Amino acid sequence: MKSLFLGIDVSTTGSKALLVDEQGTVVASAVSEHSISTPKPLWSEQDPQEWWDASQKSIRQVIKEAGIKGDDIKGIGLTGQMHGLVMMDAAGKVLRPAILWNDQRTGEECEEITRMVGFEKLLALCGNKALTGFTAPKILWVRKHEPEIYAKTAHILLPKDYVRLQLTGDYAVDKADGSGMILFDLKKRTWSKEIIDILEIPESWLPKSFEGSEVTGVVTAKAAELTGLKAGTPVVGGGGDQAAQAVGVGAVTPGIVALTLGTSGVVFATTPSPLIEPQGRLHAFCHSVPGAWHFMGVMLSAAGSLRWYRDTLAPGMNYDDLLAPAADIPAGSEGLLFLPYLTGERTPHPDPLARGAFVGLTIRHTKAHMTRSVIEGVSFGLRDSMELIKNAGLGKIKQVRVSGGGARSPLWRQMLSDVMNSELVTVNTTEGAAFGAALLAGVGVGTWKSVEESCNATIKTLDKTTANPAAVKTYEKVYQQYIALYPALKPSFTGLSEL
Repeated sequence: MKSLFLGIDVSTTGSKALLVDEQGTVVASAVSEHSISTPKPLWSEQDPQEWWDASQKSIRQVIKEAGIKGDDIKGIGLTGQMHGLVMMDAAGKVLRPAILWNDQRTGEECEEITRMVGFEKLLALCGNKALTGFTAPKILWVRKHEPEIYAKTAHILLPKDYVRLQLTGDYAVDKADGSGMILFDLKKRTWSKEIIDILEIPESWLPKSFEGSEVTGVVTAKAAELTGLKAGTPVVGGGGDQAAQAVGVGAVTPGIVALTLGTSGVVFATTPSPLIEPQGRLHAFCHSVPGAWHFMGVMLSAAGSLRWYRDTLAPGMNYDDLLAPAADIPAGSEGLLFLPYLTGERTPHPDPLARGAFVGLTIRHTKAHMTRSVIEGVSFGLRDSMELIKNAGLGKIKQVRVSGGGARSPLWRQMLSDVMNSELVTVNTTEGAAFGAALLAGVGVGTWKSVEESCNATIKTLDKTTANPAAVKTYEKVYQQYIALYPALKPSFTGLSEL
């Protein structure tokens, strides 16, 4: 039996277990679902016990599917949804439902953090603005609104690290996920005593931090009995979902950018040093790769914009049939632009009031024009993040590795290549964050000497798309019109939100 590595992805919708061998072949995969609670408007919560129950189920399922024993698994890597808050007492009992990354209740606490720390100091230390998605504002919200819970708290964990605790008995976090709490000193790759002291959060609550491929503990006898794993199996740090996803497509060195074209869109770029975007418009976190960092731009409605368009104006139509006529429309959709801010926006405009729009409609425009303008608008929005990354000091981008549902469209891949004037490739791995977590486990137990070596051994580029010079020239002009629309329409967005 070859050595096998287990990646566990504790996402918002389910816990996924993925078995990978030394060649990068996926041996077995299973997902068990979670439920989400929204007890009040803007709230989003989950019961951490569901994560562990679902993880046990998925682990047992892949072991059964692969026809192996627990001892065939040499290492385990963890990944999952970032920024969630799990509060526990001294005995390890969960005190309240976890507050998730997409919870929006903490607007006042974000303002409070910015006021207490200072915008410039916060940016210099942790590399990010205080946003509602992050963990630190959630801690302050509990202190203000649930003081009895706050008073009992002895430990704070992120979602995947609650599963780690159940597996190993250890309170630990990887540096990529930890830096997403905005309590981290980005340059020092550890907790920022200065921020923690200013916010008056007890340092003893915070778990020890580890690099992504560093062993944090081993599977306990109790966890082995519940999961079918072997007691003593090493568990490595892993990474937040986007950092592990980047490992899973091989975006682990500067110049190789990962572009995820799912419901939301993510542009992820490894940086060799802790670079910070001067206005905080990009997220700047530690990478799962030891000694590396990354920039990340997030677009809230990427392929989600196309899904909305299809469901609203062409219900029941498959995407191939919808997109086919758009291929015959010239680049720029003959003067029709689409703003993809259907659920607000995060990068480069952190504005929950931003709205979607078609601009430039005339009687000559057809459904095919509108279809093309939607995917062009999303492509321009992703270029916004790419421009910020280049201008913040990353330097030359050699290759963009694209994944996600939207990447299956050859038309959309060509368009992205033209809009960004960059080579675009797909890769053989489609399992994303769980695959990256499994590779990190392989590095941690010594199968590969480095994360880069693990990627080179298992990840291959497939389809290559190069930019069309004529389309690049056209899109450069259209993009300039696109970036002028948000500032022009922002007052209208604000006014419309009040109606």
